[in-house]
Amino acid sequence: MKLQPGIAPSILAANFLKLGENIQTMKEEGVSMFHFDIMDGHFVPNLSYGANIVSQVNGAYSIFSDVHLMIANPEKYLDMFIQAGAKLITFHVEVVDVPLGNKLINYLKEKNILVGISLKPGTAVESLQPYLSLVDLVLVMSVEPGFGGQVFIPSALEKIAYFKEQRQRHQWHYLIEVDGGIDDVSGPQCLQAGADILVAGSYLFQKKDLHDRLVKLGHHSS
Repeated sequence: MKLQPGIAPSILAANFLKLGENIQTMKEEGVSMFHFDIMDGHFVPNLSYGANIVSQVNGAYSIFSDVHLMIANPEKYLDMFIQAGAKLITFHVEVVDVPLGNKLINYLKEKNILVGISLKPGTAVESLQPYLSLVDLVLVMSVEPGFGGQVFIPSALEKIAYFKEQRQRHQWHYLIEVDGGIDDVSGPQCLQAGADILVAGSYLFQKKDLHDRLVKLGHHSS
């Protein structure tokens, strides 16, 4: 299983009364990767949904499920999301020390799950250094995690460029994903800086001009 560049619509921004319809509309536009934000009300000041939603969506649709654990104790919940059908699981560098981070990465790889690591806007890029040779994805948060619809923080562009430079210098293989405030201005800026995957929520869901919006984010399938 290989991680592909592209767009990952954030399920958090979907209309949950029309979730299946929202996903089907995206799939008809050639979108296959969907981003699930899991929030615990502790690591971030909000609650979202749990593994049951991931499981139900995976059961109903052929998708690539990109699960972002914004939670304080990811080690307690990995199996739950693996069983729910997650293809990629990302946890936060702020909630692990290096031994635990390595343990989680190794465990996910043993289970044939792609693994990502993420950092908040205020966290130094160097904190990811111990993991960059091991992970499949680096997720740069371009807003403070916890709520959708926030404004893009421009310093994320420097982080994206840093992780691109590190990847080239060391010939590492991770892809760079960016999440938060992505629209037709910030999205292209992120791609230019070196991002491979754009997570977009409120910019895409419930929009009549979805096709045009996807094109502006670099999505070419129709």
